[in-house]
Amino acid sequence: MLKKPITIHDIAEMAKVSPATVSRVLSNSDYPVSKGLQERVRRIAEEVNYIPNMLGKQLKKNESTTIGVIIPSIVNPFYSFVIFGIEEVARANHHTVIICNSLQDPELEEEYIRTIMEQQVKGLIISSISEDRTLLRNCIDLGLNVVAIDQALEEENVCQVKFDHRKGGYIGAKHLIEQGHRQIAYLTSKLDRPSRKNIYRGYVDAMQEAKLEPILAESDEQRSDADTYDFDTGRKLVRKILTSGEQPTAIFACNDMMAFGVINELSSQGINVPDDISVVGFDGIDFGMMLHPPLTTVKQPDYDMGKLAGKLLFDKLKGEDAPFYDVVLQPSLIERRSVRNLTAINTLECAR
Repeated sequence: MLKKPITIHDIAEMAKVSPATVSRVLSNSDYPVSKGLQERVRRIAEEVNYIPNMLGKQLKKNESTTIGVIIPSIVNPFYSFVIFGIEEVARANHHTVIICNSLQDPELEEEYIRTIMEQQVKGLIISSISEDRTLLRNCIDLGLNVVAIDQALEEENVCQVKFDHRKGGYIGAKHLIEQGHRQIAYLTSKLDRPSRKNIYRGYVDAMQEAKLEPILAESDEQRSDADTYDFDTGRKLVRKILTSGEQPTAIFACNDMMAFGVINELSSQGINVPDDISVVGFDGIDFGMMLHPPLTTVKQPDYDMGKLAGKLLFDKLKGEDAPFYDVVLQPSLIERRSVRNLTAINTLECAR
């Protein structure tokens, strides 16, 4: 049987004082209460493990000490590090964070937005995957402070912390080309959101610049229930490429989790990475170092994205007259050992 929560009325009865006095003591009010009485009230509250009703306080004061964060998938370590950055800023500002995992589902994303508004939360950091922004736009009009991360929101009064996905796609493909690869396949989840489209555009830019033919393998699945969605997609798309007649010497995956699935499937088919096929990922999550071989990848500054988003949000929550920034973070290449240098090999063979 569940125990009834202790209230200030219970503490008042134990301390033989009024509930108003208990409230003043526990909220550190400036109202004068004798030192002995303060000590008695605090001792009783500690003994009974009193937990303040923060929501009730927030509603009375019309203020919140909570911010909301909505991301597509907590399973992807990229978003875990983004949240780590957000939480660090929130703690420094004496706020807690409600983390909502939309599971790549637009309807669930909307449900979380409604819940956040019902909880009187005044600030939201969101990586939105929904194409219909009507609800979010209405919430902004009602006073919700919003910072968009990763996925751009073309809305007024929203700070944006984005990433140059197109440049990242170009850097990843360009690296493979510079290593002597000419048959480079690009593997991606459904091209239905700006980040995925822009990585692909960057890949195409590099291929066309080198006068090479792009090779695209795109998943047509829309799944939100699988923890290993990107990993499984990588495996399936590798099988699709290998049975299509295309014989790539390199594969560029749209994120690191998919690249892990690519390497897993290639290994299960007896194909060596990087000797037979090279692999490049996208995100730069730390797990890539633990793979065999360690994954070459395009790094997104995930933790920095979270910290910056948090700072922009709290500037707004504090009422500072700060502009609505549109920040674009830059990619960098992390070279490890999943890419074979074919240029060096061809030069050596010519020398022989």
